[in-house]
Amino acid sequence: MSHTISVRAASRQHKDIPMRSNVVPLHSHYDAIIVGARCAGASTAMLLSRAGLRVLAVERQSYGSDTLSTHALMRPAVIQLSRWGLLQPLIRSGAPVIRSTTFHYGEQEVTVPIRAEPDIPGLIAPRRTVLDRMLVDAARAAGATIMHDTPVHDLMFDAHRRVRGVALRDAGGQTREISADIVVGADGLGSFIARKVEARTLVQGRCSVAHVFGYGPAPAFSGYHWYFGRNLSGGVIPTNDGLACIVASVPTERFDAEFRFDLSAAQLALAALALGLGSRVFGNGGERLKAFRGTPGRLRQAHGPGWMLVGDAGFFRDPLTSHGISDALRDAEG
Repeated sequence: MSHTISVRAASRQHKDIPMRSNVVPLHSHYDAIIVGARCAGASTAMLLSRAGLRVLAVERQSYGSDTLSTHALMRPAVIQLSRWGLLQPLIRSGAPVIRSTTFHYGEQEVTVPIRAEPDIPGLIAPRRTVLDRMLVDAARAAGATIMHDTPVHDLMFDAHRRVRGVALRDAGGQTREISADIVVGADGLGSFIARKVEARTLVQGRCSVAHVFGYGPAPAFSGYHWYFGRNLSGGVIPTNDGLACIVASVPTERFDAEFRFDLSAAQLALAALALGLGSRVFGNGGERLKAFRGTPGRLRQAHGPGWMLVGDAGFFRDPLTSHGISDALRDAEG
């Protein structure tokens, strides 16, 4: 049995993103329904579909949309993307190959070369408009059904409190129930799925770090650069379109006192780490600054009757580590 559900047309967020049909045919039952179709959800959908399962993934945001990210991939993630056949397409998209990482402690610099391997020339840090879109396309090519602009209204439970499916709400406000053998929550730190199944928090961090994100021209930078000072750090991560993601990171308490209502104040903070660093992004007149106020790290119970969690929904650690995407891809394959 199958039917169709209407979704809003995805907005065009990056060049070369094709427009998708706003009518998606659906079955009444899937082997797996994945809630969230960014890097964790889309890669999970791709791998399950490649294994022969009937998969539906739903995402409340638009196809190809952006999201806050440091973009930096660690070696395990790059190895996975290479194994999945996606590394070279990402490099061809314009994501520069990262061949070194440099740590700055005042005037002291420590540069660590990135060892190249067969088929892996270095690390990469693709924009999320590119990475998430490419993972979605790979999942679709493997046979998964992916729906964007589609919120999950509720979960379906049986008499024993086992999750049996989801209730979707379409653009017209109509709700439709679809069953599944398992529902995977890949819907981020504030996971709706985690809340509905009352997933326990196993470990909670004690402090948090806030981050101010911006983009600036990257011609002078080669590789990743990480800057460290007292109660302050910065990162320069070369990404697509000749830009670098430049991040200022401070304790949440300092963010609330100094930056929360004036993000451009982060320029002075970055200038304390390296001369001219702040002006590269805050003075370029490009994309507006964005901020994440921070929240303590969290490890949730990641599985239960008929459900599981992947990515930030199950394990969130501060963006300061730049391991979020790598953790998400690990969860998808693990």
